[in-house]
Amino acid sequence: MAAFTTATKQLLSNYACISTLEPTEIAVGQNVTVSGLAAPFAGTFKVLDLPQYKFTGIDNTTGEFLFDENDPVPNQLLYACTGSNVEFVVTFAGTVTYTQTCTWVTAANIEDWLGIGTATAADTAFLTQCASAASAFCYRRRQEAGYHDALATSPSGDVSLGTIQYGGMLYRQRGSIDQFSSFSDGGAVSVTGLSGVIKQLLGIDRPQVA
Repeated sequence: MAAFTTATKQLLSNYACISTLEPTEIAVGQNVTVSGLAAPFAGTFKVLDLPQYKFTGIDNTTGEFLFDENDPVPNQLLYACTGSNVEFVVTFAGTVTYTQTCTWVTAANIEDWLGIGTATAADTAFLTQCASAASAFCYRRRQEAGYHDALATSPSGDVSLGTIQYGGMLYRQRGSIDQFSSFSDGGAVSVTGLSGVIKQLLGIDRPQVA
């Protein structure tokens, strides 16, 4: 869970547009909880847009959001919010809470991939931790690469497999810092970065170019 302090607020045509003091990883379509601001700004809302300029209202014909491109405002979140218009005002009283829990893979998925059979209680706890960490990491990396995925369901089989493989890598690094055990003559293999195969499966093998 991440919490961010608000910097401004505004409400026009039943849409609220607030900004935060610092950049966030919040994406369009995700839910945020706003607190500390007077009604009707507070509550849990779905983010509809991440404007870069001051919000000026709605086009009466098309329903599109309108902005003043001569007035940039960073770190904004726009969401539907029914209430009387509130002019643009600076406020540091609010908090935007962003919680994302990705559950793409389970401990059983990683256990099957590792082929370790029935895990002990201690192993099961660690496998669960690996599954949670792998799901969160792979979701974040895809988000950074420009994808918009659901938190509860993996977008595809290749992404699921990539997430499982990453979880298996985390399991095999147990008790070490930057290596996992190997049957090679050296006895260990250094981990220098994310596997190329995992990157391909996750669809993040190439940087996104604007």
